Amino acid sequence: MKKKKRGLIVFLCVLLILGGLGLVWSRFGGFGTGKSANPEEFAAYAGSIEDMEIPEGTKIIALGEATHGNREFQQLKKDVFEQMVEKYNVRSFALEGDFGGCEYVNRYIHTGEGTAEEAAAAIGFAIYRTKEMADLIEWMRTYNEDAPEGEDLRFYGFDMQRTSYTFRYLLEAAGDLGLDTGALEALRDGEDISSSASREEKTGIYRDLREKLEEMGEGTETDAEKVFALHLTDCLLQNEELFRAYEEVPTESNGIRDRFMAENALWILEREKERGNDTVFLAGHNGHMQQYGTYQGGQDKVMGNLLADRIGEENYYVIGTDFYKSTVNMSRSTGGRMTRTFYSADPLAKAASKKGMDLCWLDFGKVPGDSVLRQDIDGYIFMGSLGEAPGDGANGIVYSLLPRAYRIWQSPAELFDGMIFVREAHPTEIE
Repeated sequence: MKKKKRGLIVFLCVLLILGGLGLVWSRFGGFGTGKSANPEEFAAYAGSIEDMEIPEGTKIIALGEATHGNREFQQLKKDVFEQMVEKYNVRSFALEGDFGGCEYVNRYIHTGEGTAEEAAAAIGFAIYRTKEMADLIEWMRTYNEDAPEGEDLRFYGFDMQRTSYTFRYLLEAAGDLGLDTGALEALRDGEDISSSASREEKTGIYRDLREKLEEMGEGTETDAEKVFALHLTDCLLQNEELFRAYEEVPTESNGIRDRFMAENALWILEREKERGNDTVFLAGHNGHMQQYGTYQGGQDKVMGNLLADRIGEENYYVIGTDFYKSTVNMSRSTGGRMTRTFYSADPLAKAASKKGMDLCWLDFGKVPGDSVLRQDIDGYIFMGSLGEAPGDGANGIVYSLLPRAYRIWQSPAELFDGMIFVREAHPTEIE
């Protein structure tokens, strides 16, 4: 009897030990947060984001974020963009948000009608209904109040996953150009497109309208309106193709989306050139901004890779971000939001943390090739990477058991020209 009791106690102790080890593993993504780069050497080359220098001739400045759900990464959009406006005469901000919703923001920063919070909500993604995004939008509106003619800031979106505002503005633009909007009106259901309309029907109507727009003569006062209407039409066609891929060939959908986002970013670059501006500022997830990377094991390049190919790596300057510790605002599989804590296992972020640097900038181009720090920059390391996937359910289990699911194993220097590190990132509050 005593033997059985002792066996039960041993068994329970083993369970407690295993449970404790499991909790540690789940919390830190292993039994620790990985190695650290040399803190002293890191501090010798790291500085503040005010030290950021962009090479002359850069056409696209891209800011990535390691997660969509942290205040610090959203705040960086405003802080870095302000510098680009003041130091490099950048006059456009383009976001990983749908074109129509961001056009609503663009109208707000030019007219002041409504509120910054309403404008942020119009972008269409919960991740942008935050104080930080509203602050950025309000700053741009205030800037435009006193901006000289032609020096105003513009707000663009390069995504195509939402249709409501894109459809609404296409109806408006087509009507202003004197085109028959009857077929478009037939698709309307309130402020959006009817869910009963088939994909073939919608695609046919958009293509017909596109042909009519192309047939309109050039050299008229409506050229800009025509270009705008054509792009709205293209975004709706992109949406149809993307969601067809989601349904029929989901493995190709990521590559399709990034290809469309790259096309839209180049459209924005061209529009800004026409306004006399040589550089645009893009903001989105690290995974889209990085200048090297593919989906499907080498196929379907990410947006940043496509852009670097198209305009030249020397003209594409990309700033990555990472965290040491992050408590992220994430979606739930059952709806609503939640928070979870993660550690990136990034040796550069860990060195910044050890030096007590809450927020710092590391320009890879200024780190000598013969330094020890350079080995971590050029070599492959783990970096944090979280999107808008649910943090519970099957994903939650995977995140707990397999830290690789929220870390990427890549070379920082291959992906970025420099990185901003956040010691402890805090969750956004969704309005």
